[in-house]
Amino acid sequence: MQDGTRLAAVDLGSNSFRLEIGRIEHGQFYRTEYLKETVRQGNGLDVERNLTTEAMERGWDCLARFGERLAGFNSGEVRAVATQTLREARNRDEFLVQANTMLGFPIDVISGREEARLIYQGVAHGLPQGNERRLVIDIGGRSTELILGQGFEPKQMESYRVGSIAWSTRYFPNNQFSRHAFEMAEIAAKAVLDEALNTYRRDAWDVAYGSAGTVGAVGDVLTAAGWPSGCVSREGLDWLLDKLISAQSADRLRLPGMKDDRRAVIGGGLSILRAVFDLLQIDQMQQATGGLRHGLLFDLLGSTSEQTDVRSKSVQRLAVKFGTDTVHGLRVGKVANHLFAQLQSQTPAPDNQTDERLNRKLAWAAQLHEIGSQISHSDYHKHGAYILDNSDAMGFALSELHKLSLLVLGHRGKLRKLEVDFEDEIFVQQLLALRLAVILCHARRDPDLNGLYLTREVGITNNFAIGCRPGWAHTFPQSAHLLQEEVLAWQKTPWSLTLTDC
Repeated sequence: MQDGTRLAAVDLGSNSFRLEIGRIEHGQFYRTEYLKETVRQGNGLDVERNLTTEAMERGWDCLARFGERLAGFNSGEVRAVATQTLREARNRDEFLVQANTMLGFPIDVISGREEARLIYQGVAHGLPQGNERRLVIDIGGRSTELILGQGFEPKQMESYRVGSIAWSTRYFPNNQFSRHAFEMAEIAAKAVLDEALNTYRRDAWDVAYGSAGTVGAVGDVLTAAGWPSGCVSREGLDWLLDKLISAQSADRLRLPGMKDDRRAVIGGGLSILRAVFDLLQIDQMQQATGGLRHGLLFDLLGSTSEQTDVRSKSVQRLAVKFGTDTVHGLRVGKVANHLFAQLQSQTPAPDNQTDERLNRKLAWAAQLHEIGSQISHSDYHKHGAYILDNSDAMGFALSELHKLSLLVLGHRGKLRKLEVDFEDEIFVQQLLALRLAVILCHARRDPDLNGLYLTREVGITNNFAIGCRPGWAHTFPQSAHLLQEEVLAWQKTPWSLTLTDC
């Protein structure tokens, strides 16, 4: 990216929403502005796991303010993600429709492991480079992420459904503290985190780091009380526990360094942190300056090329894991992008960067369109779609994976099975290009595309046309037959396809 380019990251956490803005100078990101609002959306899930109207309104109001600040930014300069609360919320789509409008940019709900990857990336870029094996821990409002890594490379990542808001609500009702309540909260946290013992055992890492949220709040209090700055120790946690029990309630808690927005969730956060220390045999944890939003910014820096896009590596891993025919996947992708480019030349994307991203996503769908074949050749497209909808693929938002799954599901067979918005013309164009590419590559060799063209018919609503040179259909009768069947398939949708000169 050029010097002076602005970048912004928005983190919709369960406790707080954060916005970080900065500029690129000599290849590095430098912060120019940081906004944080305590929205506490994680408290707004009812018993049926729906966000209450009040919780949604708090989020919308905050995002409207963030959106005003982001006015003038381009689409490739902003990344916004949501974490555990919206992963859980059954009515998240209702919230996101208005939230996207308020912010002015799409909000991606990411998986727990993707959140862990981004946290590690943010932490690693804020630390001196070396060969130490790192354990990174982030205790958020409704989830806790544990990551093992070395340098910039995360090795093991996991997200657990235990967080400061959830535990404070469950074990410290009315913000009341007691030794028994802390004992119960720690036992419950250990029960959730117990499976981490084998992966994150003490001999698997050299230094433990804590990122953001609870660790930062505890560290601030301990530093203000005279404990060594920049780290959290077992002794410090014991001291803080005694202080909370002595206060008996969060409302009566008065500690230097304790921010008002943290008082209501410190009980849950401390109980989880103590459970982590005990389970993983941590004596001392270093406070890390980086976190999720910093990982987002570094992703923005590296997402402009195929070589540095972590999603491309995830696609390659999935293709290898499920034993796809790599050569054929690349062949289908090349043909699909060729056809898609013909359509885009008539209705171009808003900018070249967006156009490049669309091409890349179509190529990914082509590479993965046969991943369900290892399960069963019959209905392999359905198996492939299921795999993608239930994969933790690094770099992908849940909505991105679902879009890929729809392309894989729809690359063959009847189109009415797709529960998609056929008013999304870009998606329809990608789907058509992929289906035609699969047809043209049916013999698993490079097809003859000479004289073959795909257009959006002028003056006819929602109609595409595919044409070919004279004699093509006679030379390739099976391909011509499959194209005729494709015409019939599109008749069951709001769009139509016609064959001309074939």
